[in-house]
Amino acid sequence: MKLLKESLKNAPVIMKGNYPYFIHPLTDGIPEIDPAVLKDAVNEIIKVIDIDNFDKIVAVEAMGLPIGVALSMELTKPMTVIRKRPYGLSGEVMVEQQTGYSKGKLYINSISSQDTLLLVDDVLSTGGTITAVVDGIKKIGAKISDIVVVVNKNRNIKEVEQKIGFKIKTIVNIEIVDGKVKVLD
Repeated sequence: MKLLKESLKNAPVIMKGNYPYFIHPLTDGIPEIDPAVLKDAVNEIIKVIDIDNFDKIVAVEAMGLPIGVALSMELTKPMTVIRKRPYGLSGEVMVEQQTGYSKGKLYINSISSQDTLLLVDDVLSTGGTITAVVDGIKKIGAKISDIVVVVNKNRNIKEVEQKIGFKIKTIVNIEIVDGKVKVLD
């Protein structure tokens, strides 16, 4: 996890309105994603999940994708993507998402009530994305075995967990202090 932590410590921070936003390859795709850092994150995720307890990986567009794909390849488990645009497929579920800097809709496809899922995403900031996705998965009736985010920026994670009814496993916890990323663990 050394590579992941070091790369986070060096991540630039910008303001989106009043919202401090850190820029990192695994959360933004820029600068380029170092495969060693991605592998570091995936190895840490594998340590905190039960790989026999789910049959499908679910990743949220956009930056959940590199993490989900790497996990899918490593674990040889199928993956589906929660998209930001509709396809109009039978069974598609739309959920509304609100983050610290935007609002939008997410579209869930290729998940059924028979699925047991590992939900992965890049970062937890406000909990808006995870909350919307979990609500949609509950509507479908699928089971969630684990929820894992690589970077937790949310000091109130317990409130998000209580709201969604699941524990969120995090790989690295950070906060923004004086315009810089501080790794907490």
